[in-house]
Amino acid sequence: MTGPDYYIPAGVLAIALAVKAPSFWRSWRSPMSNSIFVILAASAAGFVFGAPPTIERVNKFTGVPNVSALIVYCILSCLSCGSIVLLIHWRGGPEEILQKHTRIWIAATAVLIATFCVLFSLSSVPIEQQRDFDTFYANTPYVREMIVLYLTAHIATSLVVATKCWRWARELRDLQAAWTHWGLRILVAAFGIGLSFALLKFLAVGARWAGTDRWDSLSTDVAPPLAGLGAGMTTIGFLVPVVGPRLGSMWGSWRAYRAMEPLWRALEPFAGPGKPTWIRLTSSPEMRAMARSTDISDRLLNLAPHLDGSHREAAERYASSQGCEPDVALIFAEAATIHAALAAAEAAAEVAGRPSSGPAAIAAETGATIDTRVSGTNGLARLSIQFSKIRRSDLRVGDAARSESN
Repeated sequence: MTGPDYYIPAGVLAIALAVKAPSFWRSWRSPMSNSIFVILAASAAGFVFGAPPTIERVNKFTGVPNVSALIVYCILSCLSCGSIVLLIHWRGGPEEILQKHTRIWIAATAVLIATFCVLFSLSSVPIEQQRDFDTFYANTPYVREMIVLYLTAHIATSLVVATKCWRWARELRDLQAAWTHWGLRILVAAFGIGLSFALLKFLAVGARWAGTDRWDSLSTDVAPPLAGLGAGMTTIGFLVPVVGPRLGSMWGSWRAYRAMEPLWRALEPFAGPGKPTWIRLTSSPEMRAMARSTDISDRLLNLAPHLDGSHREAAERYASSQGCEPDVALIFAEAATIHAALAAAEAAAEVAGRPSSGPAAIAAETGATIDTRVSGTNGLARLSIQFSKIRRSDLRVGDAARSESN
């Protein structure tokens, strides 16, 4: 891995950190928010300080050979701690238990980092190693213990988190927890990769203890890409349950907005004298869907004098006789009634000034109206889809309804 291989994912994580910064500031007292901040920041910092060009600059700037290795060890320990703390609060439970477990893990991480610093200060590592620090100094006093402690802690953390995520994911079966379920699955894979990274490092270090350097490539060539992939997947796994519902809501609103278009356009002659709802180019999909549903509701009110209650009842009986569920029959009946009302309104416009008969004409003369039973963004989207099907089909809904009523 070269410099760009480290800096590109670090840049992506930095962008995510910048986007989330306002929410972090607003909820700085939240343990979950703080944990997500630590995960994003530690992941980005791990990529930056693990890059060979950064290692060279940091060592030169501090005047301490290989101090970058110590910094990376500390950063990755913070990443592991943040992941566990977030998982603890994510799962939930009594507040005093959550705080107790959080303090234990933070204290353990602080002790671990302090131990790294002490061991590194007692060691002698004069030759700079940008890529193979672990194997090159595998037999060096104090550094050897630091490496073993780091890898052991990494393995333990990976096993704990992966096991907890796997068990929790198996408990989540309902659709409302789908995003959390997939986030946990990603975390299982991420920490499984992290476990592979530590085991490969251990194999290479163990080979050095055995007196051979033939397995060094496991540490220098195979393990680093796994570390980067695991860190990236860890970030994604924790963000999926947070970002996923919002993306799902936006996608659902956008689909509803598009689905309402046929009915919205068909009712355009009944928009009335008022100005249409104005939508900014930057408006969210939810706002667009709400504005379109409001327009449709207003236009249906203007169409109401042409709606035929007997037609609606007959269409609903017809749909039920075809085996439709009650909610489907209701949507069908409303769509068929609107379709017939638009046809009646068009016919009335063509013969304006001439006397007419029938329910639509009576409603127009007396001002009697019937209300549409479908409302809400999702309901109107379903209604629009059914209306579009009726308009495209060869079925003469009016004839079918009248035959059902006879």
